[in-house]
Amino acid sequence: MIWKTILFVLMSIVIISGITFPIVPQPSQWYEFPVIAGLEEKAKIIFFHVPTAWLSVLAFLMSMIYGIKYLRNNNLDDDSKSSAALQLGMMFTILATVTGSIWAKFTWGSFWHWDPRETSIFILLLIYGSLLALRSAIENEDKRARLSAVYSIIAFLTVPFFIFIMPRIMVGLHPGSLELDPNTGKIIQGTSPVIDFKMSPNMRVVFFMSLTAFTILYWWMWKVRYKAIIIKENLTKK
Repeated sequence: MIWKTILFVLMSIVIISGITFPIVPQPSQWYEFPVIAGLEEKAKIIFFHVPTAWLSVLAFLMSMIYGIKYLRNNNLDDDSKSSAALQLGMMFTILATVTGSIWAKFTWGSFWHWDPRETSIFILLLIYGSLLALRSAIENEDKRARLSAVYSIIAFLTVPFFIFIMPRIMVGLHPGSLELDPNTGKIIQGTSPVIDFKMSPNMRVVFFMSLTAFTILYWWMWKVRYKAIIIKENLTKK
């Protein structure tokens, strides 16, 4: 299929450019990235860390949408789609946590600091991990689907707060959080190379190519996982 070719090309470009393209103070070539204050060489993590976080939100949103559809139609097929999205959402949340921890190690000296961003994603892992536990603890299909759908709706209401709001209203180390001005000691709004687009045009192109590639990858994985759930359920009923 054409979309698989597009995915392969985009992902190859992102991996090659994200790993090999140098970051220099004064770029003179099209393949050179400029230094972003506070990130330096570690800025390349943006191409991999941010897309995984984005897919976490997308997956949890899809889990909620199909949960709502189940409550409206009582179609177990929608519950399977919601479950597939939930499982991928957990996987990408873990990947976002791991890549963020690696960045934290080289930037702040250790893998974990309980920064507001780290704390918020840890809470999301607990919330959605509990949903996975709930699904595995209930054997009746209809009861499991109904409770999971309600839980997914309530759980997603917390996602915008923990992902977009909490890290930006609290003092933290992560780019985009509130910061203490070293000169005045006052709290100021920190900058974020992604939210504020503090990136050069060539970095921006690679960044959006990465978002596109990871989104296509998620869509593919979601379809495969959904089919796997259906096959497992059919085998269990036999």
